[in-house]
Amino acid sequence: MAIQATRSFANPTTGTLYLVPTPIGNLDDMTMRAVKVLKKVDLIAAEDTRHTQMLLNHFAIKTHAISFHEHNTEARLPELLAKLQAGLDIAQCSDAGMPSISDPGKELVAACTQQGIPVVPLPGANAGLTALIASGLAPQPFTFYGFLDRKPQQQLAELQLLTKRPETLIFYEAPHRLKRTLGSMVKAFGPDRPAVLARELTKRYEEFLRGSLAELQEWAQTTTIRGEFVVLVSGNPNPQAPAPGPAVTDLPLVEQVQLLIENDGLAPNAAIKKVARANHANRQQLYREFHHLDGEE
Repeated sequence: MAIQATRSFANPTTGTLYLVPTPIGNLDDMTMRAVKVLKKVDLIAAEDTRHTQMLLNHFAIKTHAISFHEHNTEARLPELLAKLQAGLDIAQCSDAGMPSISDPGKELVAACTQQGIPVVPLPGANAGLTALIASGLAPQPFTFYGFLDRKPQQQLAELQLLTKRPETLIFYEAPHRLKRTLGSMVKAFGPDRPAVLARELTKRYEEFLRGSLAELQEWAQTTTIRGEFVVLVSGNPNPQAPAPGPAVTDLPLVEQVQLLIENDGLAPNAAIKKVARANHANRQQLYREFHHLDGEE
């Protein structure tokens, strides 16, 4: 595979895609460069045009904006690529923070790089990093995970795969799902793992809550929860120790087996034996289910 090199400022024959971060709360965090780019481009591809229009009005930006979000990506992509190929410059922005980071954007970026269209990223606001540097947890290394699966079993399975990671973990969560997510984290990481909740970053009611996962879970159970959250969890200081994860009965048997293989390094047969014993299940039947043998003669 040949290396593809695209210089961002080499007077291309096509237009340029600019990735423009927007404030995560405080409008003063908009950079001068971001304002200049939004004023000079031919078109703005916005996650929500109504939300972005308020930002444009605040900075007296007259550039036309069209919607580009997860529900119209397939229809919009050919249109935006055609405009870029015709020489128009386009700025892409999400409602808050950086495009592509738990927001729309990656599909257009991938299509542009495949077609040799320059992509110019602007630095700017990001909730995950903003929370990390003030959290008091180790700022590096870290893993940005973003939003977990909304379904409880899948969410727990995702967290189980992270229990042995030694670096700080960064998640996003909506207020109405915070209690359940903290409950899943207590099951997966154990009640004593240090963690931080960062709420309403850069806004008037910005707040950091620091404690163990159990303490934060108790806070969430007794508090009216408002605002968008960044959840930061300290890394595992002893990755070789057995994970304090959830009772194995919280997951389907086959998933329990897979987690023991991935997290604890058990051989398949040893994992099957352990899961069957813990759940009072038939080991031979679980063996057949795990190896997909039920349909065989």
